[in-house]
Amino acid sequence: MKKYLKLLCLAPMAFFIASCDNGFEEMNVNPNASVEVVPGFLFTRAQLATVSNNYTGAAYLTIGGSMQHFATYKEVPAAGDKYFNYSYSNASWNLYGGTDPATQGAAIDMEQIIEAVSTNPADVNKLSAARIWKAYMYHRLTDLYGDIPYSEAGKAYSEKNFTPKYDTQQSIYADMLKEIDESIAAFDATKATFGNSDLMYGGDVTKWKKFGYSLMMRLGMRLTEVDPASAETWVKKAIAGGVILNDSDIATIAYVDGSITASRNFIAAGLMGTDYVNPGGDNVEGGKFAKTLIDYLKTTKDPRLNVISIVWIPSADGKSFTADTTTALQKGMQNAAFNSLPADFNTYSEPNPATILKYSAPLLVFTTAETHLLLAEANLRGWYTATTAEAEYNTAVTSAMKQWALFGSAGSISDAKIAAYLKANPFKTAGTLADKMEQIGTQKWVSLIFEDEYEIFSNWRRTGYPQLTPTNYPGNLTGGKIPTRFVIPDSEEQYNRDNFYEARTRQGGTNTLSSMVWWDK
Repeated sequence: MKKYLKLLCLAPMAFFIASCDNGFEEMNVNPNASVEVVPGFLFTRAQLATVSNNYTGAAYLTIGGSMQHFATYKEVPAAGDKYFNYSYSNASWNLYGGTDPATQGAAIDMEQIIEAVSTNPADVNKLSAARIWKAYMYHRLTDLYGDIPYSEAGKAYSEKNFTPKYDTQQSIYADMLKEIDESIAAFDATKATFGNSDLMYGGDVTKWKKFGYSLMMRLGMRLTEVDPASAETWVKKAIAGGVILNDSDIATIAYVDGSITASRNFIAAGLMGTDYVNPGGDNVEGGKFAKTLIDYLKTTKDPRLNVISIVWIPSADGKSFTADTTTALQKGMQNAAFNSLPADFNTYSEPNPATILKYSAPLLVFTTAETHLLLAEANLRGWYTATTAEAEYNTAVTSAMKQWALFGSAGSISDAKIAAYLKANPFKTAGTLADKMEQIGTQKWVSLIFEDEYEIFSNWRRTGYPQLTPTNYPGNLTGGKIPTRFVIPDSEEQYNRDNFYEARTRQGGTNTLSSMVWWDK
């Protein structure tokens, strides 16, 4: 009865509010907010948002754990370690954003940018860069979630479409490749660019073409198990166009240390904020490097071990700690082995504060190491014969080790160490195709760490390499299977119900960590 009386009392108030809202819309406008789209500003923001979105939950806790780069003793953050807590994967959906200009995602930014620079032919370079970056952003989203809103996405402002349909991943891939191809062809070195608003290349059209072709090669190779003919066509087209082959063309975003937290490298900030901030103490999320990774680096005598990994050594009085990179001390923690703080927790390896955890560390968006590994695979498939798979593999390894020098002197690896590594771990020229594919896939698993966990995850799903032994922690959500897809947020079931249900049915009727995307066979 009290509830009904309360409703009756509120009814007149609701009527009063409804009758007095005339003019509220005009009054509720921020006089200091811009009402015009500034493409350069939005492009900068879209670049930053795309690469940094949900790094901790997605790349670190979910993918980093499932790909056995990291391990944790705790259960709550164990999305990748113990296959728990799918909610960590939800936040990558935030690239779609919302209707609030202060919090909108990169998808809306990209639509506004493309609309703003589409009308003037003088803006063709801005349009081309935006279309390629849009493809980069959506390939990450679709690789994580499968069928997603694409053709109607990001149009909440322009068309008031708040319930976009879900496109099939197959159609999304076809359109992304088309967009990249057309955009590269449209570049015009005589026209204006985003200039300094482009954090990767400063508007350099030649480098953008190489980035576009490299992305085309990556996406083309993704089709090898579902559409080999298209895969071959696109990979060959990308190689002929000219991919990233030199370190000077690496797609890089620079960050700086300082009081402005947004200018700091988000990987360093994320790892420091969630785990590796208190030497010699417990970590917030209970994380350490995984045994699988550290054992592999030690077994192969990989010099990158001493660049990325340290163990904290206490002083005699126990009041201070020193980061030690000595190979013999490095030890990885077993995935899903603990559910409480292990007694030897402080003896396990962590990321190196002199390289990975530097706020001023660069982000390597697309590297020569990846392109040369893709070229090595293309050679194995008979799609590229200019060099050999062995030559491309050796160049990839060399580039992957050399690029750590970009993180400072602590990241420098000598030519002698690189040569010794390649001699001790030669390309398996006499091996089977599977042997060679495994070697390339495993090298990608090492070379792209802290650079692109997303690509490591995708390549593992496509090829099955490296071969990882799943964990089977009690009560896990996958039945002891390594997660293969991110979970679309529950909010979609509430706000975009019909489209979400249609896509879920189309993808096997499930929305779990064990669901699979179209190209994953």
